[in-house]
Amino acid sequence: MAFAESQNPLRVHRIPQSRYIDAVRWLSPVSPSDRFAAIAYFDADTNSPSIEIAYVDPNPQSSSPTLTPQSSWTSPSRISEGGTECVSVGEDGRVNLVSFVGDSSKLSYRRIFDANGLVGYTAVKWASPSEFATGGYGFGIQWWDQRTPGGPVLQFKGNWCQGKTSGIVHSIDIHPSRKHTCLAGGSSGTVFAWDRRAAQQPIVLSGAGTGEAPNSLLSESEVWEVQYDRYTRRSNISNISSTRILPVMICSEDGILAVIEQGEEPLELLAEPCAINSFDIDQQNPSNVICSLEWESLAILTRS
Repeated sequence: MAFAESQNPLRVHRIPQSRYIDAVRWLSPVSPSDRFAAIAYFDADTNSPSIEIAYVDPNPQSSSPTLTPQSSWTSPSRISEGGTECVSVGEDGRVNLVSFVGDSSKLSYRRIFDANGLVGYTAVKWASPSEFATGGYGFGIQWWDQRTPGGPVLQFKGNWCQGKTSGIVHSIDIHPSRKHTCLAGGSSGTVFAWDRRAAQQPIVLSGAGTGEAPNSLLSESEVWEVQYDRYTRRSNISNISSTRILPVMICSEDGILAVIEQGEEPLELLAEPCAINSFDIDQQNPSNVICSLEWESLAILTRS
Protein backbone atom coordinates (compact mmCIF):
# COMPACT_ATOMS: atom_id res chain seq x y z
CA MET A 1 0.00 0.00 0.00
CA ALA A 2 1.38 3.41 -0.93
CA PHE A 3 1.19 6.20 1.62
CA ALA A 4 -0.08 9.61 0.61
CA GLU A 5 2.28 12.47 1.32
CA SER A 6 1.15 15.21 3.66
CA GLN A 7 0.50 18.50 1.88
CA ASN A 8 0.87 20.41 5.16
CA PRO A 9 4.01 20.93 7.27
CA LEU A 10 4.20 18.62 10.30
CA ARG A 11 6.16 19.50 13.42
CA VAL A 12 7.07 16.65 15.79
CA HIS A 13 8.54 17.09 19.28
CA ARG A 14 9.61 14.10 21.41
CA ILE A 15 9.74 14.45 25.20
CA PRO A 16 11.55 11.62 27.11
CA GLN A 17 9.90 10.35 30.31
CA SER A 18 11.22 8.27 33.21
CA ARG A 19 8.34 5.79 33.27
CA TYR A 20 6.33 3.63 30.90
CA ILE A 21 3.28 5.42 29.46
CA ASP A 22 0.03 3.47 29.06
CA ALA A 23 -2.15 6.25 27.68
CA VAL A 24 -2.39 10.00 27.24
CA ARG A 25 -5.27 12.47 26.84
CA TRP A 26 -5.63 16.19 26.31
CA LEU A 27 -7.75 17.94 28.94
CA SER A 28 -10.23 20.73 28.31
CA PRO A 29 -8.41 24.06 28.69
CA VAL A 30 -9.18 26.37 31.61
CA SER A 31 -8.18 29.31 29.43
CA PRO A 32 -7.38 29.72 25.71
CA SER A 33 -3.64 29.92 26.38
CA ASP A 34 -3.34 26.98 28.81
CA ARG A 35 -3.03 23.35 27.74
CA PHE A 36 -3.02 20.36 30.06
CA ALA A 37 -2.63 16.62 29.46
CA ALA A 38 -3.51 13.56 31.56
CA ILE A 39 -0.83 10.88 31.39
CA ALA A 40 -1.26 7.29 32.64
CA TYR A 41 2.11 5.98 33.83
CA PHE A 42 3.31 2.57 34.99
CA ASP A 43 6.36 2.32 37.25
CA ALA A 44 7.97 -1.08 36.68
CA ASP A 45 10.23 -0.68 39.74
CA THR A 46 7.31 -0.36 42.15
CA ASN A 47 4.75 -2.21 40.00
CA SER A 48 2.32 0.69 40.42
CA PRO A 49 0.19 2.71 37.97
CA SER A 50 -0.59 6.39 38.33
CA ILE A 51 -2.28 9.24 36.47
CA GLU A 52 -0.53 12.59 36.28
CA ILE A 53 -1.86 15.98 35.19
CA ALA A 54 0.81 17.99 33.37
CA TYR A 55 0.88 21.52 32.03
CA VAL A 56 2.01 21.59 28.39
CA ASP A 57 4.05 24.71 27.76
CA PRO A 58 4.44 25.45 24.02
CA ASN A 59 7.68 27.23 25.02
CA PRO A 60 8.08 29.52 22.00
CA GLN A 61 11.58 30.45 23.20
CA SER A 62 12.73 26.86 22.71
CA SER A 63 12.64 24.32 19.91
CA SER A 64 10.22 22.02 21.74
CA PRO A 65 7.38 22.17 24.30
CA THR A 66 7.88 21.21 27.94
CA LEU A 67 5.76 19.32 30.49
CA THR A 68 5.34 20.54 34.06
CA PRO A 69 3.67 18.05 36.49
CA GLN A 70 0.73 19.53 38.41
CA SER A 71 -0.75 16.61 40.35
CA SER A 72 -0.75 12.80 40.46
CA TRP A 73 -3.01 9.99 41.68
CA THR A 74 -2.99 6.25 41.92
CA SER A 75 -5.00 4.86 39.04
CA PRO A 76 -7.67 2.13 39.17
CA SER A 77 -8.51 0.27 35.93
CA ARG A 78 -9.37 1.16 32.34
CA ILE A 79 -12.38 3.48 32.13
CA SER A 80 -14.30 5.44 29.52
CA GLU A 81 -15.74 8.84 30.33
CA GLY A 82 -19.47 9.36 30.59
CA GLY A 83 -20.24 12.41 32.70
CA THR A 84 -20.53 11.27 36.32
CA GLU A 85 -20.40 7.56 35.46
CA CYS A 86 -17.54 5.27 34.50
CA VAL A 87 -18.07 1.97 32.72
CA SER A 88 -15.39 -0.70 33.05
CA VAL A 89 -15.02 -4.02 31.25
CA GLY A 90 -12.73 -7.02 31.66
CA GLU A 91 -11.59 -10.21 30.03
CA ASP A 92 -13.56 -12.04 32.72
CA GLY A 93 -16.76 -10.93 30.98
CA ARG A 94 -17.87 -8.46 33.62
CA VAL A 95 -19.33 -5.05 32.79
CA ASN A 96 -19.42 -2.65 35.74
CA LEU A 97 -20.75 0.86 36.25
CA VAL A 98 -19.31 3.21 38.87
CA SER A 99 -21.28 6.40 39.60
CA PHE A 100 -20.36 9.51 41.57
CA VAL A 101 -23.09 10.39 44.06
CA GLY A 102 -23.81 13.36 46.29
CA ASP A 103 -20.88 15.74 46.42
CA SER A 104 -18.81 13.36 44.23
CA SER A 105 -16.89 12.14 47.29
CA LYS A 106 -18.77 8.82 47.30
CA LEU A 107 -18.95 6.09 44.68
CA SER A 108 -21.84 3.82 43.80
CA TYR A 109 -20.95 0.49 42.16
CA ARG A 110 -23.25 -1.66 40.03
CA ARG A 111 -22.57 -4.77 37.93
CA ILE A 112 -24.45 -4.51 34.64
CA PHE A 113 -23.53 -7.92 33.26
CA ASP A 114 -21.45 -10.99 34.08
CA ALA A 115 -20.64 -13.49 31.33
CA ASN A 116 -18.96 -15.78 33.87
CA GLY A 117 -15.82 -15.94 31.75
CA LEU A 118 -17.59 -17.23 28.64
CA VAL A 119 -17.06 -13.89 26.88
CA GLY A 120 -14.29 -11.36 27.42
CA TYR A 121 -14.36 -7.62 26.78
CA THR A 122 -11.27 -5.58 25.94
CA ALA A 123 -12.60 -2.13 24.94
CA VAL A 124 -15.50 0.15 25.83
CA LYS A 125 -16.83 3.53 24.68
CA TRP A 126 -19.78 5.66 25.71
CA ALA A 127 -22.25 6.59 22.96
CA SER A 128 -24.76 8.50 25.11
CA PRO A 129 -25.57 8.84 28.83
CA SER A 130 -27.41 5.51 28.65
CA GLU A 131 -25.70 3.67 25.77
CA PHE A 132 -22.20 2.30 25.23
CA ALA A 133 -20.35 -0.16 23.01
CA THR A 134 -17.91 -2.91 23.99
CA GLY A 135 -15.47 -4.95 21.95
CA GLY A 136 -13.65 -8.19 22.54
CA TYR A 137 -12.43 -11.39 20.96
CA GLY A 138 -13.29 -12.45 17.44
CA PHE A 139 -13.61 -8.82 16.30
CA GLY A 140 -17.02 -8.73 17.95
CA ILE A 141 -18.81 -5.56 19.09
CA GLN A 142 -21.75 -5.33 21.49
CA TRP A 143 -24.18 -2.44 21.90
CA TRP A 144 -25.62 -1.86 25.37
CA ASP A 145 -28.54 0.25 26.58
CA GLN A 146 -29.02 0.65 30.32
CA ARG A 147 -32.73 1.15 29.70
CA THR A 148 -32.84 -2.47 28.49
CA PRO A 149 -31.04 -4.54 31.16
CA GLY A 150 -29.97 -8.17 30.91
CA GLY A 151 -27.26 -7.98 28.25
CA PRO A 152 -26.35 -6.29 24.98
CA VAL A 153 -29.29 -5.15 22.87
CA LEU A 154 -27.38 -5.71 19.62
CA GLN A 155 -24.29 -7.70 18.68
CA PHE A 156 -21.91 -7.70 15.75
CA LYS A 157 -20.12 -11.02 15.21
CA GLY A 158 -16.72 -11.15 13.57
CA ASN A 159 -17.40 -14.02 11.16
CA TRP A 160 -16.49 -11.77 8.20
CA CYS A 161 -12.74 -11.64 8.78
CA GLN A 162 -11.44 -14.58 6.69
CA GLY A 163 -10.60 -16.95 9.52
CA LYS A 164 -9.08 -14.29 11.81
CA THR A 165 -11.73 -14.88 14.47
CA SER A 166 -9.00 -14.89 17.13
CA GLY A 167 -8.60 -11.16 16.51
CA ILE A 168 -9.18 -8.75 19.38
CA VAL A 169 -10.81 -5.32 19.38
CA HIS A 170 -8.48 -2.96 21.28
CA SER A 171 -10.21 0.37 20.72
CA ILE A 172 -13.64 1.78 19.86
CA ASP A 173 -14.73 5.27 18.88
CA ILE A 174 -18.19 6.70 18.23
CA HIS A 175 -18.68 10.07 16.57
CA PRO A 176 -21.31 12.23 18.31
CA SER A 177 -23.02 13.00 14.99
CA ARG A 178 -22.84 9.39 13.71
CA LYS A 179 -23.99 7.34 16.67
CA HIS A 180 -25.22 4.59 14.35
CA THR A 181 -21.60 3.71 13.45
CA CYS A 182 -19.01 2.06 15.72
CA LEU A 183 -15.38 2.41 14.69
CA ALA A 184 -12.98 -0.30 15.89
CA GLY A 185 -9.29 -1.16 15.69
CA GLY A 186 -7.61 -4.41 16.66
CA SER A 187 -5.39 -7.32 15.70
CA SER A 188 -3.54 -7.78 12.40
CA GLY A 189 -3.76 -4.11 11.48
CA THR A 190 -7.55 -4.32 11.29
CA VAL A 191 -9.63 -1.15 11.30
CA PHE A 192 -13.33 -1.46 10.55
CA ALA A 193 -16.67 0.21 11.14
CA TRP A 194 -19.98 -1.37 12.04
CA ASP A 195 -23.05 0.49 10.85
CA ARG A 196 -25.79 -0.74 13.16
CA ARG A 197 -28.30 -0.15 10.37
CA ALA A 198 -26.50 -2.73 8.19
CA ALA A 199 -26.72 -5.74 10.51
CA GLN A 200 -23.61 -7.96 10.17
CA GLN A 201 -21.86 -6.30 7.22
CA PRO A 202 -18.70 -4.40 8.27
CA ILE A 203 -16.95 -1.57 6.46
CA VAL A 204 -13.30 -2.61 6.47
CA LEU A 205 -10.81 0.24 6.20
CA SER A 206 -7.58 -1.70 6.76
CA GLY A 207 -6.35 -5.20 7.59
CA ALA A 208 -8.40 -8.39 7.65
CA GLY A 209 -11.10 -8.54 5.04
CA THR A 210 -9.63 -6.01 2.61
CA GLY A 211 -8.20 -8.69 0.31
CA GLU A 212 -4.85 -6.91 0.12
CA ALA A 213 -1.52 -8.73 0.12
CA PRO A 214 0.26 -8.64 3.51
CA ASN A 215 3.02 -6.39 2.18
CA SER A 216 0.39 -3.89 1.00
CA LEU A 217 -1.34 -3.41 4.35
CA LEU A 218 -1.04 -0.24 6.39
CA SER A 219 0.00 -2.33 9.40
CA GLU A 220 0.15 -6.04 10.21
CA SER A 221 0.41 -5.57 13.97
CA GLU A 222 -1.99 -4.56 16.73
CA VAL A 223 -3.91 -1.33 16.23
CA TRP A 224 -3.98 0.04 19.77
CA GLU A 225 -6.19 3.06 19.30
CA VAL A 226 -8.61 4.58 16.79
CA GLN A 227 -10.20 8.03 16.82
CA TYR A 228 -12.20 10.02 14.33
CA ASP A 229 -9.92 12.75 13.00
CA ARG A 230 -11.75 16.06 13.33
CA TYR A 231 -8.86 17.92 11.70
CA THR A 232 -9.29 16.34 8.28
CA ARG A 233 -12.26 17.76 6.36
CA ARG A 234 -13.63 19.15 9.60
CA SER A 235 -15.15 22.14 7.79
CA ASN A 236 -17.46 20.11 5.54
CA ILE A 237 -18.35 17.13 7.72
CA SER A 238 -22.07 17.86 7.22
CA ASN A 239 -21.65 17.30 3.47
CA ILE A 240 -20.30 13.75 3.88
CA SER A 241 -22.89 11.02 3.35
CA SER A 242 -23.99 9.20 6.50
CA THR A 243 -22.98 5.92 4.82
CA ARG A 244 -19.39 7.09 4.34
CA ILE A 245 -16.92 6.64 7.18
CA LEU A 246 -15.36 9.86 8.43
CA PRO A 247 -11.53 10.17 8.46
CA VAL A 248 -9.86 8.01 11.11
CA MET A 249 -6.54 8.29 12.95
CA ILE A 250 -4.86 5.10 14.18
CA CYS A 251 -1.72 4.08 16.07
CA SER A 252 -0.12 0.65 16.03
CA GLU A 253 2.35 -1.72 17.67
CA ASP A 254 4.76 -1.32 14.75
CA GLY A 255 5.05 2.42 15.33
CA ILE A 256 2.62 3.81 12.76
CA LEU A 257 0.49 6.90 13.32
CA ALA A 258 -1.68 7.48 10.26
CA VAL A 259 -4.95 8.87 8.98
CA ILE A 260 -7.25 6.60 6.96
CA GLU A 261 -9.98 7.87 4.68
CA GLN A 262 -12.40 5.49 3.02
CA GLY A 263 -11.38 4.94 -0.60
CA GLU A 264 -8.16 6.99 -0.24
CA GLU A 265 -4.50 6.16 0.34
CA PRO A 266 -3.61 6.39 4.06
CA LEU A 267 -1.66 9.42 5.23
CA GLU A 268 1.32 8.46 7.41
CA LEU A 269 2.12 11.00 10.12
CA LEU A 270 4.73 9.08 12.13
CA ALA A 271 6.80 5.93 11.67
CA GLU A 272 8.57 5.21 14.96
CA PRO A 273 11.07 2.40 15.73
CA CYS A 274 8.84 1.41 18.68
CA ALA A 275 5.15 0.96 19.37
CA ILE A 276 2.82 3.95 19.63
CA ASN A 277 0.59 2.86 22.50
CA SER A 278 -1.97 5.66 22.44
CA PHE A 279 -2.70 9.12 21.13
CA ASP A 280 -5.24 11.89 21.51
CA ILE A 281 -6.42 14.64 19.19
CA ASP A 282 -6.94 18.01 20.84
CA GLN A 283 -10.69 18.68 20.73
CA GLN A 284 -10.15 22.43 20.92
CA ASN A 285 -7.45 22.49 18.26
CA PRO A 286 -7.49 19.25 16.18
CA SER A 287 -4.18 20.15 14.53
CA ASN A 288 -2.45 19.11 17.78
CA VAL A 289 -1.90 15.42 18.55
CA ILE A 290 -0.16 13.92 21.58
CA CYS A 291 1.18 10.32 21.51
CA SER A 292 2.68 7.91 24.03
CA LEU A 293 5.61 5.87 22.72
CA GLU A 294 6.76 2.45 23.94
CA TRP A 295 10.25 3.73 24.71
CA GLU A 296 9.15 5.92 27.65
CA SER A 297 8.55 9.13 25.77
CA LEU A 298 5.79 11.41 24.52
CA ALA A 299 5.47 12.93 21.07
CA ILE A 300 3.54 16.11 20.31
CA LEU A 301 2.59 16.72 16.67
CA THR A 302 1.34 19.96 15.19
CA ARG A 303 -0.32 19.94 11.78
CA SER A 304 -0.56 23.23 9.92
